[in-house]
Amino acid sequence: MALLLISVACTSTQEPTVPAGSPPSARSTSASPSSQASVSPGPTGAHGRIRIHAPAGGSFVIHGSYPHVDPVCKDPEQPRLTARYPGVLIVRRADDGTLSLVVTLPFEEYLRGIAEVPPSWPGAALEAQAIAARSYALATTGWSGEQGETLETPICSTTSCQVYRGIPVEPVPGIARWYAAVSRTAGLVLLFEDRPADTVYFSTSNGHTYGNEDEFGSGALPYLRPVTERDDGASPTSRWQVRIGLHDLATFLARAGAWPGRRTISSVTGDGSSVTVTDGAGSSHVLDGASFRDAVNTWAPCLRPGRYPTGGLPVTIPSRWMTAGSSDGAAVIAGRGWGHGVGMVQWGAYGKARRGWATTRILAFYYGGLRPERYPEPGLIHVEVASGVTAMRLRASGPGATIDGRELGTGPLVITGGDELTIGGDAISST
Repeated sequence: MALLLISVACTSTQEPTVPAGSPPSARSTSASPSSQASVSPGPTGAHGRIRIHAPAGGSFVIHGSYPHVDPVCKDPEQPRLTARYPGVLIVRRADDGTLSLVVTLPFEEYLRGIAEVPPSWPGAALEAQAIAARSYALATTGWSGEQGETLETPICSTTSCQVYRGIPVEPVPGIARWYAAVSRTAGLVLLFEDRPADTVYFSTSNGHTYGNEDEFGSGALPYLRPVTERDDGASPTSRWQVRIGLHDLATFLARAGAWPGRRTISSVTGDGSSVTVTDGAGSSHVLDGASFRDAVNTWAPCLRPGRYPTGGLPVTIPSRWMTAGSSDGAAVIAGRGWGHGVGMVQWGAYGKARRGWATTRILAFYYGGLRPERYPEPGLIHVEVASGVTAMRLRASGPGATIDGRELGTGPLVITGGDELTIGGDAISST
């Protein structure tokens, strides 16, 4: 599992494989009173849900807004939704008046929208990623249907599952190479005991991977055993070091409630499990390593956005595989890797492909000798792409879009939450 932010431009402390750019701000649009239609709120059916079909072979570009975020950070960016999705869109109104969005689309089209590695990578690495993503989606949703049936269990679109971005809003150089890798591997899955294997993956190692029981607390799986990694050195997080001024560090830890306010820090020492912070009076305080990293990763870019993260790192402290010390008024934190540490190392797959390894050999190395096999695929999959949205503005790529069976015009469609779910905009006829 790895992160690539697709819809909300806000701070995250999880481990992405490719840093996402900040999506453009949504443009506010007000529908004229004559073109609005009010829908009474409710939990099911037309009263609490809207079903929108994209044109045949087309898509919707969506701009959405979220509730205003209080400016606790310096130069905060309000979260926005900007994306392009094919298929059928289901918009629901929650009890708090906000909107959620689920996309139903063909399973292979979903895989084309997975954004976990750059499309410029070697073909064998892209194919390994495509097969791992396909297997993971089927395993985590418990798929056991026949070829072409709908996969009823929805999957999320973030690093809690695997990152789905939809169709790029802006051109992505080389994206056709990723699409080709998905097509070449269609129907190929890694199986364990005749079921899709839980093919987790992550960005960059600390020199080896871990067993799933060590990181996730689940029963040991024979295809998720530790392996030595020597091929992910091209990753920008293979080896990293960051300096954090002790004054800044005191500020970040205080804002997280992990350090007394206004108390200075004189030194830092520790590793990924625990960090000892010493104050100006010589008193030492031991902080849990995860809490230390979370505090810094949350508050450093918030309070010092021009200074942290540094050196092109995705977050200020990328992983728990680290040591901490202090020198010349700064904490010096050095480490390796980025991610949870189980399964395929994405940058390792890149390195192996560069050395001429084939797709099947790459996958077998990371997944206990498993090799791709044919397996029934669902026809459609439901993807949860957004929640907590206050309003959405959609525009179809061409004619033929419908909303609850009613044909839409070519203008924008505006959907607003609140006390009632309201639809309007130029795409809605006033007659």
